[in-house]
Amino acid sequence: MPRYTVHVRGEWLAVPCQAGTNTIRWLGEEAVRRYMKNKPDNGGFASVEAVNFFVRRCKGRGLLDHDDAVEGVLEDNEFVEVVIEGDAMSPDYIPSQPDEIYTYSKYREPGKYISLDGDNLTTEDLVSLGKGLYKIKLTPRAEAKVRQSREVIESIVKEQTVVYGITTGFGKFARTVIPNSKLKELQVNLVRSHSAGVGKPLSPERSRMLLALRINVLAKGYSGISLETLQQVIDAFNASCLPYIPEKGTVGASGDLAPLSHLALGLIGEGKMWSPKSGWADAKYVLEAHGLKPITLKPKEGLALINGTQMITSLGCEAVERASAIARQADIVAALTLEVLKGTTKAFDTDIHSVRPHRGQMEVAFRFRSLLDSDHHPSEIAESHRFCDRVQDAYTMRCCPQVHGVVNDTIAFVKGIITTEINSATDNPMVFADRGETVSGGNFHGEYPAKALDYLAIGVHELAAISERRIERLCNPSLSELPAFLVTEGGLNSGFMIAHCTAAALVSENKALCHPSSVDSLSTSAATEDHVSMGGWAARKALRVIEHVEQGLLSGCLPQYATWIN
Repeated sequence: MPRYTVHVRGEWLAVPCQAGTNTIRWLGEEAVRRYMKNKPDNGGFASVEAVNFFVRRCKGRGLLDHDDAVEGVLEDNEFVEVVIEGDAMSPDYIPSQPDEIYTYSKYREPGKYISLDGDNLTTEDLVSLGKGLYKIKLTPRAEAKVRQSREVIESIVKEQTVVYGITTGFGKFARTVIPNSKLKELQVNLVRSHSAGVGKPLSPERSRMLLALRINVLAKGYSGISLETLQQVIDAFNASCLPYIPEKGTVGASGDLAPLSHLALGLIGEGKMWSPKSGWADAKYVLEAHGLKPITLKPKEGLALINGTQMITSLGCEAVERASAIARQADIVAALTLEVLKGTTKAFDTDIHSVRPHRGQMEVAFRFRSLLDSDHHPSEIAESHRFCDRVQDAYTMRCCPQVHGVVNDTIAFVKGIITTEINSATDNPMVFADRGETVSGGNFHGEYPAKALDYLAIGVHELAAISERRIERLCNPSLSELPAFLVTEGGLNSGFMIAHCTAAALVSENKALCHPSSVDSLSTSAATEDHVSMGGWAARKALRVIEHVEQGLLSGCLPQYATWIN
């Protein structure tokens, strides 16, 4: 029998549909009837017939015609929303999904898998997992290590040994011993109490990255999670069932506790969850729609799911990959500028850079030579001024290898740290199966990725800063010998005047955003966690800087392209 999950005024209702001829109007009325039945005052309605409503799919937000047959327009187990007339204008209206978050992406279930073992994940792999290009499975070696670490936890519980986070409370309550009868309740309470983040939820892509990265860390076999529970997490990832994870709330020490707790909350069937099939809905309904069951946490497993730097590091992976792409594009944009301004290529001579052999500098100089000194594709512009008396250009063109080069070296340095971090165990306590014991430590502290991502923001910003100065040279006729703002009939047309203003505004914003977040620390958890990294803000801030650089380089690319075409 087909069944549909219907959202009415903040409530999710399961509505079975016995007759194949039932209409969308019938589905809406039946959902309203069930809603009224559960309310002591009938939800404020006099009768079902008195309620005016419209019905739309949660996936894609498409409106449904009341007269269409249900089975003709909806798939079995699909999620729909009944919106009562006038509710959408009310300040108390609760939509089926958070504001400003889309409920559908161009998602196709992947057929390929990436095997995770906790040791060999790359930043490129993680970004691909975030895009939904692969499913996940564990290697046999990872499965064996997970089993072995779980045996240590079972032994601790059986022998009633006092171990932090397994048979004790957390943080300031680390000395409070919990009886065996309440160890499972302890883990559920941990997840619920720590789900205190705020702000917009992460996008589905970023949620996938966070979930995939936590799976990779658990696969190392130092967290004490059971293989059964870890497989349930993997099944949720492979079905693209993604919990609601607010972007703010982590201080980046004791792990990214708030966002990872929201991740775990959805997996145990509480809070909100998103999938391409359902859009946003209650987690228990989304899991059920995909044939999955909520996780029942065993001792240590709540802590295993929430203790680590994966929020900082997953966002850091995206930042590194986007920075790498924009750095290569910046070289092309700069080369175009030099070309249209009739600059000289002498500054990119091999011998110049061999006597100051920074790797990034030499790579950028090589790219410039490849782009500008091609015998196979000679430039007409370059040929037109080959024998001019210009000796050297302004710094923004002549010093591109030096400025762009250190950005490339910065990205490589940060990528090394992030790559190590995504393949590191960041739990506390750590479970060492070969020693048969747990050891408390501080691998959850996010200082490494926090410092690296602050550095990345400072480095990548310079690509936009130098690009903005090149836009000035292009648009200023006293510097370029080109029409003002690269437009004919200046005055009647303003050309690229405001494109330059946009680039300047973005560079100015970045100057403030480049202030390192990791220089700050606030004591938390009653001074038990008395030094923190603020890595969550470092990661989000780095992504904002990189976005501004992308936009700033686009502003610089447009006038260069227009000039080159003309």
